[in-house]
Amino acid sequence: MFYRPEDGHGLPHNPFNAIVTPRPIGWISTRGADGSENLAPYSFFNAVAYVPPQVMFASTGAKPDRGPTKDSVSNIRETGVFCVNIVEYATREKMNVTSGTYGKDIDEFDKAGLDRLECETIPCSRVAGTPAALECRLTEVVPLKGAANFLVLGEVTGIHLRDDCLKNGQFDVLSFEPLARLGYRDYAKVDALFSLNRPDD
Repeated sequence: MFYRPEDGHGLPHNPFNAIVTPRPIGWISTRGADGSENLAPYSFFNAVAYVPPQVMFASTGAKPDRGPTKDSVSNIRETGVFCVNIVEYATREKMNVTSGTYGKDIDEFDKAGLDRLECETIPCSRVAGTPAALECRLTEVVPLKGAANFLVLGEVTGIHLRDDCLKNGQFDVLSFEPLARLGYRDYAKVDALFSLNRPDD
C-alpha cells in the first residue's frame, strides 16, 4: 500500500499514529500566571540534546477556552517553565485520566488523585513519586505547519530521580517499567533490555 497523506489513507484509522512507535510519553505539568495548574500527557516528546540537556514536545490540538492551542502551551507561554514527569506502567490509569479535555479551571492533579511537589529550580509543580522529573525553562515555541501545531523546546534546569530507580550508579528503567505510546489506543511497557556495543567501543 502507498498513499499520499494529502489524499487520505482510506483506512478506518490513521496509520501514521502507529508507524513511529514506541514513543516516550512526556507528562507535562505547568502552572499559569494565575496560579492554576495543568497536567497532560504528550507522546510527541523526546530528549534532543545533552549539553545543555534539552527536551521537546509538540502540542497538536486546540481548546475553545484557550484559543489556538491547549492549556499546557498557554501556561508555558505565560510563565516560561514546565516540568516533564516520566510515566511508569503503574500510573497508566492516572496518566490516562489526565489526557481528557477539561476546562482550564480543572486541575488534573486533583482529577486523577495525584500528589504534587514543588519543583526546585522553577515555579511549577511536579508529580510526586514519579521515577524521574525534568524541570525545564522554555527556550522556544515554534509554530508548525497545520492548525494548532506547536513545538515546545526547553532546557532542563533540574532533574529528580527516585532513589529506588538508581542501581549500581545507573538509572534502571526496569525498576519502574516505562510506559510508551503506540498507535490508536495502544501502549507498551518496557520490561526487557538488551545491550549492543557500538563499533567505536
